[in-house]
Amino acid sequence: MRLLALLLCLGVLQTSTAAAADRAAGAPNVVIIFIDDQGYGDLSCYGSEIAETPRIDSLAAEGMKFTSFYSAYCVCSASRAALLTGCYPPRLSMPGVLGPNSRVGLHPDEVTIADLLKERGYATMCVGKWHVGDRLETLPTAQGFDRYFGLPYSNDMARQKGWGNDSPDLDKIWRQKKWDIYHNDLYRNGESAESPVDQTTLTQRYTEEAVGFIRENKDRPFLLYMPHTMVHVPLFVTDDRWEEDPAKAYRLAVEHVDWSVGEVLDTLEELKLAENTLVIYTSDNGPWLSKRHHAGSAGPLRNGKGTTWEGGMRVPGLFRWPGVIPAGTVTDRVAGTVDLLPTLAEAAGAELPDRPIDGHSLLGLLKDPQAPSPHDEHGLFYYKNGRVEGLRMGRWKLRFGDKNASTVSLYDLDADIGKSHDVAAANPAVLGRLIAIAERYDRDLKANQRPIWTAGK
Repeated sequence: MRLLALLLCLGVLQTSTAAAADRAAGAPNVVIIFIDDQGYGDLSCYGSEIAETPRIDSLAAEGMKFTSFYSAYCVCSASRAALLTGCYPPRLSMPGVLGPNSRVGLHPDEVTIADLLKERGYATMCVGKWHVGDRLETLPTAQGFDRYFGLPYSNDMARQKGWGNDSPDLDKIWRQKKWDIYHNDLYRNGESAESPVDQTTLTQRYTEEAVGFIRENKDRPFLLYMPHTMVHVPLFVTDDRWEEDPAKAYRLAVEHVDWSVGEVLDTLEELKLAENTLVIYTSDNGPWLSKRHHAGSAGPLRNGKGTTWEGGMRVPGLFRWPGVIPAGTVTDRVAGTVDLLPTLAEAAGAELPDRPIDGHSLLGLLKDPQAPSPHDEHGLFYYKNGRVEGLRMGRWKLRFGDKNASTVSLYDLDADIGKSHDVAAANPAVLGRLIAIAERYDRDLKANQRPIWTAGK
C-alpha cells in the first residue's frame, strides 16, 4: 500500500512538473464559450439594439472581434463535432442533428481538442450541451474530458407525452415556466444525475460548475469547454431574471448568458489567471428565425439556422488573450470554429492528429490582425446534408443551389453583405476558379472520410 501511495504521489509530481513546464512555455489556459442558436446580430458589440451584453462585449474591447467568423455547420450536432475535431462534418460522417438515445455519435477514435490538451497536462471539463452522442461510448468522458456536467442533447428533445403537438406554445411555456414538460436528463460524467432537470436553473448551475472547475485547477493548465444550452428554445432564466412578457424572453436569456460570462471572467481575474487564459466566445449556428421573438437576429445577413446562407453560419467570434492578442482589434479575415483545434494545438505546443483535418491555425492572425487568413489560400467551405453548398475565399462567396448543385451563384460580400445581388455573370473567371476549388476539395475530403461510431458495431 505504501509503495502504491508513493507511485501515485510520483505520478502527481510528474503531472505537476509537466504543468509547470507548460506554464513556463507560455501555454495558456483555454475557455471556449459556445452558445446555442445565437445570431450574428444578438450582441451589443455586433450592433444589437435589443440586448445589453457588456461582459461579452468586453471580450471584443480587450481582444479581437471577427466579422467573418463561421460555424462549420448550420445546425447543432454537426457544428459541435467540427469544433471539437477541426474537421468538416462529412469527414466525420456526422449528420446534422442527433436525438436522444441515438445509435450513432462522434467516434471515440477521433482526436478532440480535449484529447490534445490532456496530453499536454491540461485538466479538461465540458459544462453544458454536448449533442454529439449520448451513449456512454460517445459522452465527453470518452472524448478526452476528465469531467462532464450538462445535457447530452438539445433541451427541446425529451418532451413528455400528452402535451400539445410538434409545435409547442413557446409563449405559454415561458409564462408558466413549464420546464417539467421536457423530460431532460442532466448528466454528471457518464450517467444521468437528475431527470427531469429544472431548466430555469441551467445557466446558473453551469456557471457554478465552471467557476468551481477553474478554482480547483488554478495551479495547472486547464481547458473549460462551456457549450451553453441557451439560447435554444425553450427559453428559461432564473426566477429573479424572469418577466412574464414572452416577447422579452430572448433578450432576458441572452443577458443571463452575459451574466454567466461575467462570472467566468471575474473568476479568472480574481485568481490572477486572466493574463494567461485564451477566452473564445462563439455560436454553433445562426438564429432559429421561425421561432420569432423566441429567436435572435442575423443582423444584416441573409436567412438563419438550417441554411448555408450567411445568416445560418456566420456567427459572433471573439478572442481574448491579454498580451498576445492586441486589445480592441476588429478583423474581417475569414476564420471559423473548424480552426480552433489547430490554433489551440499550436498555442499549447501539442502535435496535430495523424489524420487529415480541415482547420488551420489562427495564431498568427490573432497576434497580428493584419496577417492573412489561412482561408485566403485554402478557402472555407459550407457543408449541408453531406455535400458542399458554398465556398468563401476572401471577398467572394460561391453558393451552389439548395437542391440542384448545377445552379450556382456568386456574391461579393465586401460590397453586399446581405447577398442580394448575384454577380456570377459579371465574374465568370472567379466563378469558374471557385467551382473548381470546391469540387476538388469535396472529392479529396470524401476520399478520406472516416466512420461515425455506431452502437453494436
